[in-house]
Amino acid sequence: MKLYDYILSPSCYKVRLMAALAGVQLELSPVDFYPGGEHRSPAMLAINPAGTLPILEDGDLLLTESSAMLAYLAASAAPAWLGDGSPEQTARVQQWLAFSARLTSSLGGARLHQMLLMPGDLDSLQTSGIRALRELEAGLAEQVIRGHRFLSGDLPTIADIACFPYVALAPDGNVSLDPYPTIRLWSRALRALPGFVEMPGIHRLHELKPEPELQSETV
Repeated sequence: MKLYDYILSPSCYKVRLMAALAGVQLELSPVDFYPGGEHRSPAMLAINPAGTLPILEDGDLLLTESSAMLAYLAASAAPAWLGDGSPEQTARVQQWLAFSARLTSSLGGARLHQMLLMPGDLDSLQTSGIRALRELEAGLAEQVIRGHRFLSGDLPTIADIACFPYVALAPDGNVSLDPYPTIRLWSRALRALPGFVEMPGIHRLHELKPEPELQSETV
């Protein structure tokens, strides 16, 4: 499998991370996204007219959406990452995969604005990102009540991998993760998985702090 890759892209990192966790060897083809803009060159547009990264090639198969790539890698080499196949978990996985697009547009947009000076309304992007983080925190807290550590169950799925990078990189867009203890515990659980690989720039500052404590409700 060949991945057209930009090392600092969270969406590309999702695919590299999933491949590492699934034990899939990728052939990486670096693309000069910034400052070169190679992803919009005629050669790259001939492969993907949308001009986006990542792009995954496997024989005659060409994928241009990262969530589809996660599903393909899991189905090919590690089907447990797709969930247990029950209607409930399948729905939860699909819901969080769809939710991950909101993290990309909000937290990802704030990060691009701050790091690469891309145009955008920073206040609006940060506000949307904080709203998404609050929703993710609430969802994970509900899972803790059910006795689960991850978004759709007690084992991680492609939904967790889809959401993790843009959350972990939220501080690049000046959005703090300090108010979200359940998210930080979830991040630690993902980092502890066998085969986990790093991405340049992902912050470990919260891991140097004491273990987050979850507030239990009293009746």
